[in-house]
Amino acid sequence: MRDKYENPLCVRYASREMQHIFSDDNKFSTWRKLWTALAESQRELGIDISAEQIEQLKEHISDINYPAADRFERETRHDVMAHILAYGEQCPLAAPIIHLGATSCFVGDNTDIILQRSALLLVKKLLLATIAKLCDFAEKHKSLPCLAYTHFQAAQPTTVGKRATLWIQDLLFDLEALDFVLGNLKLLGCKGATGTGASFLALFDGNHENVIELEQKIARKMGFDEVYPVSGQTYSRKVDYYTLSVLSGIAQSAYKFSNDIRLSAHKKEVDEPFDIAQVGSSAMPYKRNPMRSERIASLARLVIVDAQNPALTASSQWFERTLDDSANRRVSIPQAFLAVDAILSLYINVTDGLTVYPKMIEKHLAAELPFIATENILMHCVKKGGDRQELHEKIRIHSIEAGKIVKNDGGENDLIERIKADKAFDLSDEEISSLLHAKAYTGRALEQTEEFLSRVRVLLDDNRDFVGVDVKILV
Repeated sequence: MRDKYENPLCVRYASREMQHIFSDDNKFSTWRKLWTALAESQRELGIDISAEQIEQLKEHISDINYPAADRFERETRHDVMAHILAYGEQCPLAAPIIHLGATSCFVGDNTDIILQRSALLLVKKLLLATIAKLCDFAEKHKSLPCLAYTHFQAAQPTTVGKRATLWIQDLLFDLEALDFVLGNLKLLGCKGATGTGASFLALFDGNHENVIELEQKIARKMGFDEVYPVSGQTYSRKVDYYTLSVLSGIAQSAYKFSNDIRLSAHKKEVDEPFDIAQVGSSAMPYKRNPMRSERIASLARLVIVDAQNPALTASSQWFERTLDDSANRRVSIPQAFLAVDAILSLYINVTDGLTVYPKMIEKHLAAELPFIATENILMHCVKKGGDRQELHEKIRIHSIEAGKIVKNDGGENDLIERIKADKAFDLSDEEISSLLHAKAYTGRALEQTEEFLSRVRVLLDDNRDFVGVDVKILV
């Protein structure tokens, strides 16, 4: 059936793994794991809950009875209450103790944190895989001179590999931010309707230690070491802001990479992967558009803008809880993760299949090298006894005239021929040849690339358990 809207992030772009993290099956089974952990921990601390009730809860963690939940939600207009009732239908023995002392955010917010942690771990795998692919690319092309650009105007040369280190460095910044956010994620715990734990304190007859231990037990059962020490009914929505800020950073890095690839493709220096039967244009059969890089840019804009949602949500919360965050968060957080999953999958795919054309790179560099070489020519001739000011003025005039030939007539850059013909420079063919060697103008690009990659390889080795993911681009 195709008579209703489906999110393109799911049907076209994001991986099944990321889609599963934010799926109903994963979300609601996590709710049930939390209700089970709550009841189990309460039993361990002396609340009258039987082992049979716990066992019944465990038996039905994964087999969500969606028709019942949908029916109850239409009646109650409350998703958590609907799932409590649906779970209770499957677990009649345990029904009276499900959600005991808790509020909706016990399952809602704790699940959000758990899902975000899973999603961040997947993003980390993709991020490290992207960095690893770029390292291979930079290593392969570390010695290949190319024009560098400032203001998209030809500037001192670099190497293709050195340019790739700039992409890697951006992703390393993102990895550092991701690790910080991931390392500081905590569970909300069970703090009740306004964050005071009053309901649980009443349940334990005023025993504060049991309330504290209840939170710790639940956290450990759900794989967390800590809970947030204070909260309202929800965890602070600034947590979501920090998480999506990481995703925005990744999107920014990928966007920059995609722009560089698109500009290079325009100059015919690189091509992104292009399948045998792929069509570049429905009108122009010859075209080979960089659509994967364009898609990276398109999805990156979505994430960058989406990261404003948690900023607005965090700033607009009222006192201990308001519900104007709920509908927004259901959409904005999963979509940001789905989009970044797609972005990094595309990034890996493009890098892995990127074709470099050294002859075109050499051609463009050769066209500009006469201008770039003038400073070295000037210094060389001064060392031979020439007058610096006189030679500078001659180079200026020759450059202007050569520029006219290139821009006005579409001719070749004849600056070197003009300098060779000017007796004031007194340059032999051998001297000119040595002064026009491209590698003489790339500075420490090669050495910087090698030094940088050696450090990155150490980081990749330290994270080897995360490196190695297969990505599949659907369209």
